Amino acid sequence: MPKFLATTVAVSALAMTSLVAKAADLPARPMPAPVYAPPPLPFSWAGFYVGGNIGGAWTHTRITDELTGASLDTGGLSGVIGGGQLGYNFQNGNFVWGVEGTFDWSSLERTSGTVSTSFGNLQAKFSTPWITTLAARFGWATDRYLLYGKVGGGWVDNKLTVSNLTHGTSASASNSNGGLLLGIGGEWAFNPNWTFKLEYDHIGLDTWTASSPIAGDRITAKRNVDMVIGGFNYKFQGVPFM
Repeated sequence: MPKFLATTVAVSALAMTSLVAKAADLPARPMPAPVYAPPPLPFSWAGFYVGGNIGGAWTHTRITDELTGASLDTGGLSGVIGGGQLGYNFQNGNFVWGVEGTFDWSSLERTSGTVSTSFGNLQAKFSTPWITTLAARFGWATDRYLLYGKVGGGWVDNKLTVSNLTHGTSASASNSNGGLLLGIGGEWAFNPNWTFKLEYDHIGLDTWTASSPIAGDRITAKRNVDMVIGGFNYKFQGVPFM
């Protein structure tokens, strides 16, 4: 039995030696190359976007009766605005530019105090049902953050009623007048398609002239509108980052 065991061990050792020798003769197998994930593309602001907004607006309207010189001042007027916006951005490196249009409904409305004149006691009621803008946008982007300015035009819907409380007469007029818009804002892309913005705009409106309840008289209205809005935009797939 010991002789048989010795023979078995010797044969096994010889077989192992032969296998090792054959393995040494085989060509070396190359190591697989490491796989690296490509770096993420920089965020692009380019393309169409559409969104909604809500905020506040305030104005100081100066209404003057031309015949008597009476000032029907509505004082500081503020209200809520809300609506939507639509625009398109281009991008070259960090520089972003484009165009944006907005439309907002407004709760701006105020009635002035009573002013005594030689033709009777006058009172004015002024309201602004809507505000719309069209402006160029230009700014500087750092990945998903964008600071921008705006310059363009703003238009508002005016409704004015001047009443002569002494004689029970009134005159109403409405029109849309506009002026220069200047704005500044910031926008943050918290998702590949969704962004949040915060913006301040100033519209310097042209002077508006309307009818008066006094025969042969005119009413002049002059004011500016300031707005602060916050909103969300949905950005569609745009052109590649340049």
